[in-house]
Amino acid sequence: MTTNAMNRSAESGGGEGPVVLPERAASLVELLRRHAARTEEQRRVAEENIAALDEAGLFGITVPRRFGGHQASVRTLVEVGAELGRGCGSTAWTTSLINVSGWVIGLFPERAQREVYEANLRARACAALPPHGTSTPADGGQVITGRWGFASGCLHAEWALLGVSITDAGGERPDQGLALVPMNQLKIEETWHVAGMCGTGSNTLIAHDVFVPAHRILSVTGAKQGRYPTEFRDEVLYRAAFVPTLALSLAGPLLGLARGGMELVRASLARGRGISHTFYEQARQAPSTQMQCAEAAQLIDTATLHLMRAADDVDNCAARGQCMPLLDRARVRMDIATVARSSREALDILLTVHGAKSFADGNPLQRIWRDQETGSRHALINPAIATEIYGRALLGIGDQVSPLI
Repeated sequence: MTTNAMNRSAESGGGEGPVVLPERAASLVELLRRHAARTEEQRRVAEENIAALDEAGLFGITVPRRFGGHQASVRTLVEVGAELGRGCGSTAWTTSLINVSGWVIGLFPERAQREVYEANLRARACAALPPHGTSTPADGGQVITGRWGFASGCLHAEWALLGVSITDAGGERPDQGLALVPMNQLKIEETWHVAGMCGTGSNTLIAHDVFVPAHRILSVTGAKQGRYPTEFRDEVLYRAAFVPTLALSLAGPLLGLARGGMELVRASLARGRGISHTFYEQARQAPSTQMQCAEAAQLIDTATLHLMRAADDVDNCAARGQCMPLLDRARVRMDIATVARSSREALDILLTVHGAKSFADGNPLQRIWRDQETGSRHALINPAIATEIYGRALLGIGDQVSPLI
């Protein structure tokens, strides 16, 4: 049995056979589409979506099986994101980031995990990783203060992971950490007024003199080197490479948006509309339309192949118990950049096929386009930076342009 097959076989519970989470996600696509406009207007995921995702167990993809989660694979995480993205980019993005936050919690010591899940097995978390918080040492932990923007999913979370600079007793800052904090100790400031991914509710979190015990602070330096404080070394998912897994969680929804755009355009063409100012009464009969659809489909396939290869590489390395080599981690960053670029290019072609009507307020294509343009420009995806990182790794240049590899 291959490693990936083993990972998939392990995704089961209660002896009921394999849990096919991507299929569950696919079954919710039409529901998400129906509520996509309201999700955008209200700048938060529609509660109907949240309830359906929760009922389907799609917030528990990365939660340890010890707490009733699926403890699935990174491959499953991106597949679910790609399915949900067909229906609503904001919902897919929020779900994926809540899940990757759950994965990070699985890296913490058991004591911290129990504090999250024992009171609520369906507890959800959000994350804001940049170290925008300061800290002062206190007995048994750190006292943190700061403001963290772009906290996707914070409106649907009970916990938050916040990037902080760790300060020691001498006033030095030897490390960067992720502090695990209950949302009821934080304030949400509504700052998310954007052109795309509006429904993610990626507002700003504020902490003022919040005490965080040491067991709820994860060393980012150690995590990047594959050193996680979880005591459960046999749990393969929580051996996955840190930055590649975080970055991959962003890519599935982008692929899903391109797939959703293709579905809408093909459905429109099947209804037999023509091409204005031409003799084509059915656009689907035009060679230009056929060629553009083929090109868009090929770009989507390219994005799919790169995304799944990257996820499989991370899963396989974790299954072997290896720390993922720098060159492989850099290639994952490049693969994700390829997903973003190819998905964006595919959607651009599809908008051209569909014409100016794509941008009507009532046409879902314009929302898909705005979500794609916004989400694919996340700093951890940046194709230019990813290309530079990969090129330096290929040529053995030790100095890198980012610590997040």
